[in-house]
Amino acid sequence: MRRTAILALALAAACTGATDDTHPGKLPHQSNADLDWRDQVIYQIMVDRFADGDPNNNINVEPSVPGRYHGGDWQGVIDHLDYLEELGVTALWISPVVKNTEEDAGFASYHGYWTQDFLRPNAHFGDIAKLRELVDKAHERGMVVILDVVTNHVGQLFFYDINGNGQPDDTVSGGGLSHTCVQVCSNPERASECTADEQTYCSKGKDYLERIIEWDPEYDPRGIQGWSSLGFSGPADIRFPDWPDKNRTPPPRPPAWFGWPDDKAWFDDPSWYHRNGRVYTWWHEGDYSREFVREQETRGDFPGGLKDLDTDNPDVQEALARSFEYWIEVADFDGFRIDTVKHIDRPELDLNVRGFWGMFADRMRAKAKSLGKQNFFIFGEAFDGNDALIGAYTFPGQDAKGAFGRLDSVFYFSQYYRGINPVFKKGAPTHNLECLYNSRTGTNPTDAFCQGNGFPAGPDFYGAPIAASADGGVGVAPQQLLVNFLDNHDLPRFLFSDGASIATDDMLRVALFYNYTWDGIPCLYYGTEQSFAGGVDPKNREDMSLGNPTRGYAPFATDHPQFKYVQALIAMRKAHAALRRGTVAVKWSTSVAGARRDAGIFAFERVAPEETALVVMNTSEQSSETCAAVSDGGACMQTSFPAGTVLRDVSPNGNGETFTVAAGGTIDVSVPARTGRVLVP
Repeated sequence: MRRTAILALALAAACTGATDDTHPGKLPHQSNADLDWRDQVIYQIMVDRFADGDPNNNINVEPSVPGRYHGGDWQGVIDHLDYLEELGVTALWISPVVKNTEEDAGFASYHGYWTQDFLRPNAHFGDIAKLRELVDKAHERGMVVILDVVTNHVGQLFFYDINGNGQPDDTVSGGGLSHTCVQVCSNPERASECTADEQTYCSKGKDYLERIIEWDPEYDPRGIQGWSSLGFSGPADIRFPDWPDKNRTPPPRPPAWFGWPDDKAWFDDPSWYHRNGRVYTWWHEGDYSREFVREQETRGDFPGGLKDLDTDNPDVQEALARSFEYWIEVADFDGFRIDTVKHIDRPELDLNVRGFWGMFADRMRAKAKSLGKQNFFIFGEAFDGNDALIGAYTFPGQDAKGAFGRLDSVFYFSQYYRGINPVFKKGAPTHNLECLYNSRTGTNPTDAFCQGNGFPAGPDFYGAPIAASADGGVGVAPQQLLVNFLDNHDLPRFLFSDGASIATDDMLRVALFYNYTWDGIPCLYYGTEQSFAGGVDPKNREDMSLGNPTRGYAPFATDHPQFKYVQALIAMRKAHAALRRGTVAVKWSTSVAGARRDAGIFAFERVAPEETALVVMNTSEQSSETCAAVSDGGACMQTSFPAGTVLRDVSPNGNGETFTVAAGGTIDVSVPARTGRVLVP
């Protein structure tokens, strides 16, 4: 049987949905009534790269090619829940589960972000019953499960028929540089053979050149236009190809059980998309107005031909909301990580415009409540270092229909760009970390260092709960729930060294120490505990099942120092309520780079009713102390502890060393290079 036929049969088998009482959606749902997300440790899993537990779903698998499917599936995650439990993680974030286009430009949809059908599962990973089994078995071990959700766009399902010939073309139009230009007119020995007009054509021909990719044309605020050498011909036709072997087919109508009216449009209707073409302003945003950048981000196709949904369309909103309500019900998920959040809505302009997120987030909470679920966590990926922009997505609003919420949190890219990379990898002053906290909470808005380095005064994130736990919300303010990370599937691994930036194991360890002692929710990208060091996508999506050959680590090894260090940090966080739920008071940070007595010191207290913990870390390559240089007065750090208090180091870095608080609450804590201490009475 041909491979395409095998694929079609496998996909059909995975897409059927039972409607009787055996359907997973009829099973009980975990309430999570006592869950506090500040207690969680998230582990991000790219399912295809974790473990192959069921070879029967190995369709179009090519493990030796980074950009193709490798065979990982939901059974593979089930098979290694004991490993995750031993590590200590409490929340699993799994990649999208919906059916995808099979491939695009030679790359496969192993990551799950190229939606073809919002209501049917990805056959590469298993069926709905297996997905529910994964969630149920994680719940049995005290773990919650977060689904990765994409609502901004779909896969490369249609093309813009710009030239009107009915097929997707990649054409070059215009003059360009002909062989005559290169070999004659530009040749000093033959240039006299060319007339002045020929020379003009040859010098400017490159400026006449235009490449038109009908799958992925560049953004046009008027909408993508039909075009030929004679000029424009109005809006380009939208064509959905019918290529079943690649799942590049018009999105099928929803199943009967979904209850979508027959006379309503669906995702195969061009009017459900913005049809403006691909965003082209990124990486040189400074060349354009901020308004034009944001216009493209919220109306443009995502690069790679991922078609942007018109999420202002009420029918699109309803279809997306009902689709993901279904996934909560059928799989009993405990939260959503939402992709490409900043590409929908403009809350930075007016918080009281409900938009898509004001509708969607509240609908998901209401659905969770209707199933008896509390504390349904919704955090979004806003791939941006602009704290004020990404924070706007956590603020609620009010319109004529009443009050509405937005997201509980974001995946904290501002911290990655303005803290993790510069401070832990490049030696920038640790005051940058304090500035991020100041911006987030509105603390110390007049800090001169923060102002001078472009940190917003804040508060950039909402300071009260979006919704109560009993109403499906999480009952904790976004300011306290930011999801902190060191790397992820869209970024090079922390340990990746590109020549300009060299990362070492001790840099990683002190960054991990920060992640597990700072406030918010720590997120670990799979394989960090195995010292994976891949570069950008797809090299940062290594196979867990192959281990780490460079380090000599066996698959899922638990006997080496890196695994044990992450395990110890997680255990320390679990053992001390202050590290999970305590408020923050920064006690010391450095505003000058380079060798000093306090080089690289960042110290803060975490204060909870049960205890207060003093965290002191050193991001520099020298041994440092919590005291200023003699030339700066030599004063030492002041704490909230009374004089005479003996503080003991409970971190994995120390051996129980003790430090005694001096008069006035001051203390001198020495910290070896790129390590940290957690001091408790």
